Amino acid sequence: MLVKVHACGICGSDIVEWYRLPRAPLVQGHEIGAEVVAAGEEVDRYKPGDRVFIPPKIPCGKCLYCAKGHYPQCTQIKERLPGGFAEYILVPEIFVRQGTYPLPERVTYDQSTFIEPLACAVRAQLLAGVKKENSVLVIGCGMSGLLHVKLAAARGCKVIAADVNRMKLDVAARTGAASVIDGAGDVAERLTGEQGRKADTVLLCSSARQAVAQAWRCVDKGGTIVLFAVPGPEEKVVVPVNDYWMKEITILTSYYCGPPDIAEAMNLIESGDIIVDDLITHRLPLGDIAKGFALVSDGRESIKVIIRPHQ
Repeated sequence: MLVKVHACGICGSDIVEWYRLPRAPLVQGHEIGAEVVAAGEEVDRYKPGDRVFIPPKIPCGKCLYCAKGHYPQCTQIKERLPGGFAEYILVPEIFVRQGTYPLPERVTYDQSTFIEPLACAVRAQLLAGVKKENSVLVIGCGMSGLLHVKLAAARGCKVIAADVNRMKLDVAARTGAASVIDGAGDVAERLTGEQGRKADTVLLCSSARQAVAQAWRCVDKGGTIVLFAVPGPEEKVVVPVNDYWMKEITILTSYYCGPPDIAEAMNLIESGDIIVDDLITHRLPLGDIAKGFALVSDGRESIKVIIRPHQ
């Protein structure tokens, strides 16, 4: 099945060298909204003109990991979708059969680039057991962090956002955070000063060493820390195990998403429960992709950068 890429977002993982280099050479881009332009004779579910979302990788749905709900850890399907920073993609058979989603009419191509990152946030908060009236601290207000802010706020949580970038804190305040904290200061002190205690859930959405150190100090007794972003493999992270042992702290990691999370993310965007358009700061043609990568790498003036290959 041949699809025309109308929009593809630049993800933070696209610019992380230690994450992408082991798979090089490759065409990157995995936040895709596309249109079917041609289909093989045996394809009966899709036809030219259909609007689709296709994730970068899919689970088999049958192995031990999938049976336990650990879809991102499935190793049975090793094929990946060719990168979305291209005008067209030839979709592999396995993705046509079980990895392509029709885009709802009310979801635009630009909005479709948020489906995969929002699905990752959905999964992380599900694993952490985030629920109404919890206090949730989001450390790092890049695109994924701000999606966490919106999602937790939509679930009735009291959301606190921390970042060193004033622009991103302003966006967090406009999009659901009850309060914002300058990450360059003592986040734990500000947190306890404002609400009298630390956070039930800390969502670490920054890989900066200082952010990791702040996260350890901000979780309340019986609380949960989710490592949504991680430092590079060369970084040594010291966990205060003895302190956490007495406080019954849970540390979770969350990597990628599964089919149920994608379905929920699509519903949240289609229904308008999660507004994503206000996070788009740049729309660029494929010829300006170097500029897009520079904007995301710098991070000071951009949130969501979308590449439109046919613009």
